[in-house]
Amino acid sequence: LKDMLKVGGENVAAIEIESFQCEHPAVLTAAVIGRPDTRLDEVPVAFVEIREGHQLASEELIAFCEGKIGRYKVPRAVYFIEPGGWPMSATKINKRGLKAQLTDLATALRAAG
Repeated sequence: LKDMLKVGGENVAAIEIESFQCEHPAVLTAAVIGRPDTRLDEVPVAFVEIREGHQLASEELIAFCEGKIGRYKVPRAVYFIEPGGWPMSATKINKRGLKAQLTDLATALRAAG
């Protein structure tokens, strides 16, 4: 799975967004994947684990990013992962697993909607 997103014709390295999000004091770990988008090809979506003893709302993390990184790099959604809840390969976060979780969530929302 590529670790580059194509957002409205711009190439975006997921690590760039992840690194910036980890500058927020409440963020322990961040992973960014692309979600298909009809207008922009794909848009960034973040998965985040919060540091113990901290709280963070998705809107707060999005606001933290706005105006500090390119607008096209700001995640369109933030999903929170519980400690130990990351899909892992042998050594790192399995982004295919995150894409599967995102697909499952979208399917559930369509079914409920």
